[in-house]
Amino acid sequence: MSVIFINPYIAFPPSGLVLPALGDPFEGGFLAGLISHSADGNPTHALIVAPRATGASGTGYTLTTSKTWKTTTTTTANTSSTFDGAANTAAMVAAGIADHPAAQFCVGLSIGDFNDWYLPALLELDIIYYNLKPTTTSNSTSVGVNAYAVPPRTTNYTTSDPAQTSVAAFQTGGNESFQAFSHWVSTQNTSANAANLTFDSGGHLNAIQKTVARRVRAIRKIAL
Repeated sequence: MSVIFINPYIAFPPSGLVLPALGDPFEGGFLAGLISHSADGNPTHALIVAPRATGASGTGYTLTTSKTWKTTTTTTANTSSTFDGAANTAAMVAAGIADHPAAQFCVGLSIGDFNDWYLPALLELDIIYYNLKPTTTSNSTSVGVNAYAVPPRTTNYTTSDPAQTSVAAFQTGGNESFQAFSHWVSTQNTSANAANLTFDSGGHLNAIQKTVARRVRAIRKIAL
């Protein structure tokens, strides 16, 4: 399985599905990148980020309510995947979605007739940061390795790579840009903490207490 790049903007995956340019409208949201669940550089899914106005919540977004990862600092089984946010979110549904406000926001969405939105896993949001970075801020050089990215990244970010996205709508101040602050991901770190990615400090990853409110932006994926 491989993607043939006809030009820098359009990729034809093995399924024959024609993908638009990064950041272009697609399947209820915007194309945000490709991921390889086989971790071998061969894309298995396209990642779609939800529209900012309806698919994001937290300070600075149209929907201003930040969300906690969980209402208590307790373990949620089967939420440790770093690359499969749909599986993590399904585990939260099974455990009681009302106890997981960030994921609850995502699964409650119906956008463009699609209702399979979920809270992205750590390395899914990393792929989106790499492709649609909103700011010109220097990157953290302690993160960036991602075997699930397409192509896979075997070294950390440099201060200048990734650069700010060239997609104007996703640059700071654009209609679809990520707020340049921390966002929850669905990857559990410990019983008390979960991971989040900071768009204001160069893609830095850290773990914070689950009961702290942070921004959230939903994604969905399409099998290729």
